Amino acid sequence: MATVPGPDSRREERLNHMMLTYEKDLLRMCCVYLKDAGLAQDAVQETFLKAYRRMDAFEGRASEKTWLMRIAINTCKDMCRTSWFRHVDRRIAMDDPSSPMPEPAAPPSVEHIALTTAIMALPKKHMEVVLLHYYQGLNIKETAQVLGITAPAVINRLNKARTMLRETLKEEGDA
Repeated sequence: MATVPGPDSRREERLNHMMLTYEKDLLRMCCVYLKDAGLAQDAVQETFLKAYRRMDAFEGRASEKTWLMRIAINTCKDMCRTSWFRHVDRRIAMDDPSSPMPEPAAPPSVEHIALTTAIMALPKKHMEVVLLHYYQGLNIKETAQVLGITAPAVINRLNKARTMLRETLKEEGDA
């Protein structure tokens, strides 16, 4: 006797596919954004829960990754707005071997640690564009869609972020 799939089985299959495909990317993004592995895991779970609830509203104007990144960024922003979050020190020591950051494919170099630390120190709006564009591989248009801003604003923020990073890394190199 064959079983008939329930009405939500397709949605569940799609959610499972999204989780397998994008969970690590979302976790890295949320971990850097929130500077806390536990909160990042909570944010990713909340992202997938929101995606599941809104799956029927997804119109396909953006890729699934772009859509999920936007939900994740907004979830992280919501978490950062709480008064509890603002009063807790969430800095991650990048050179600490017990750091809660997800493990990279290869051990990070000193330069990579310095760059990641500098990116995490950028103002949020600049950190967001750098993470989405360079670390998540989204193009300018997709980054703009995730953040709800224009493509020229993304380009301006990227240029400003690169300038700030150059200055920060140059100062560290001179020290």
